[in-house]
Amino acid sequence: MRAAGFDFGTSNSAIGIVKGNGIILAPVENGAAMIPSAVFFDFADGDKPLYGRNAVDAYVNGNDGRLMRGLKTILSTSLIDERTALSKRSIKLTDVIAMFSRHLKAKAEEAAGGPLDAVVHGRPVRFVEGDDVADARAETRLAELARQAGYNEVSFVYEPVAAAAQYELTASREETILVADIGGGTSDFSIVRIGPDRRRSADRKSDILANTGVRVGGTDFDRNLSMQTVMPEIGLGTELIDKQLPMPRSIFADLAWWPTINLCYTPKIVREAQEVHRLAVEPQKTARLLTVLTKHLGHRIAFGVEQAKIDLTDGERTAIALAFVEAGLEAPATREKFDNAIAAELMRLRLAVWNCLALADLQTVDTVFMTGGSSLVPAVEAVLRDELPGAQIKRGDDFLSVALGLTLEAQARYG
Repeated sequence: MRAAGFDFGTSNSAIGIVKGNGIILAPVENGAAMIPSAVFFDFADGDKPLYGRNAVDAYVNGNDGRLMRGLKTILSTSLIDERTALSKRSIKLTDVIAMFSRHLKAKAEEAAGGPLDAVVHGRPVRFVEGDDVADARAETRLAELARQAGYNEVSFVYEPVAAAAQYELTASREETILVADIGGGTSDFSIVRIGPDRRRSADRKSDILANTGVRVGGTDFDRNLSMQTVMPEIGLGTELIDKQLPMPRSIFADLAWWPTINLCYTPKIVREAQEVHRLAVEPQKTARLLTVLTKHLGHRIAFGVEQAKIDLTDGERTAIALAFVEAGLEAPATREKFDNAIAAELMRLRLAVWNCLALADLQTVDTVFMTGGSSLVPAVEAVLRDELPGAQIKRGDDFLSVALGLTLEAQARYG
């Protein structure tokens, strides 16, 4: 039986295979082990799907089509049953996820030299907070989609537990670690005992002391930064003539969040935007909103905001270029504004760390192992340093630790 470890991420994905006596990450895009979790349907080519960087490039280059990104996030929402319109048909969002999974499976099978029968799938600690039934339903749906992609056997591992397995390979002594996996859609925490001797044990359940998770991630950071910086430039906060009411926030919130951007392009939404434009006190701003909606520019804004978030990892200020909306238009962004925008999310991360320590009945840990692309945000690392001042902060591969750990588990389970 050939097995894979599949890290299906909100922003990026990777898949590993068991090969011989070891594991490798499969090259999934131009020799790289990581691929953006994106699908683009090219309307000029019969809705042909493109994946990863090719999908993003097709969109950015102005190809007529539909870009889908952030699909993992919808698994636990009512959007899971929605369809999206293509040029001549509509398609279920779940089918798009299955297509993406099938594409990576095919790439991994090329590397493995044969079909893959089983997969150890990563999952967040919580798809849905406070609702065990809905959380189980989301896992069941993901398992169904994995089988739809062609796997006969599907099992799951919490993503931070998988990252702990990868970190353990580098450990020279026994440690109690808190894994902080801050991803695109969720933030997950596990406290695990690891060490060279423990690695030889067949049953590691007693080494996993606690798991917590919250639906906070990079897409939320992007949304909040967009609402603070870009959306006011296209009408958010402006008033309506004679009514002294602000513009409705819902359309801006949908435009600012990766999974719902495509929902803003319907004729109904465009008509509503035209009506509020007619009543707007600042029509030059709402005219920009109409440009974004009619030219389907929402994802271009989201990419610009995401890049600003990355720029603010090392810098104190940047500017989000919006010349594709209006010549010369840009939205300034600062580290301070970004930190303020995500303050509520940072508090939720802090509470999750407290909860994880309480569940493990610990005051501190030896090491904090940080992984996930959103763990690079300085304010996120500051939360962990504040709450665990005596612990070492260590990093592995911010984007591939989970995939490597899942593949180690695939090796253990399926040989």
